[in-house]
Amino acid sequence: MRRIVYAGSVFYTGDSIAEALLDYARVLASRSMADAVFVPGRLVSGETDKIEVLIGPASQVVSEPVDEYGPDLVDDSVVAELRERIRRLAASPDRNG
Repeated sequence: MRRIVYAGSVFYTGDSIAEALLDYARVLASRSMADAVFVPGRLVSGETDKIEVLIGPASQVVSEPVDEYGPDLVDDSVVAELRERIRRLAASPDRNG
């Protein structure tokens, strides 16, 4: 489980989801692009929901491991979608030259 700190908010998500989210944020930042994505997350209250995250060049996202807040969240379709977005950006010409 990972704690994601972003824009003054905190939520918890699975290891593979957090890794894919940060990888996508890194690729977007390298292209001076932004995107909004939904990822499954557990709130501090313990509720689980889809969390919308706007990521881009100025995003300051922190991901840190935690053992609390229940079992690791897993959503293979979200991870696959983020990885596909990364693949498409990597295959397209770089807008920054």
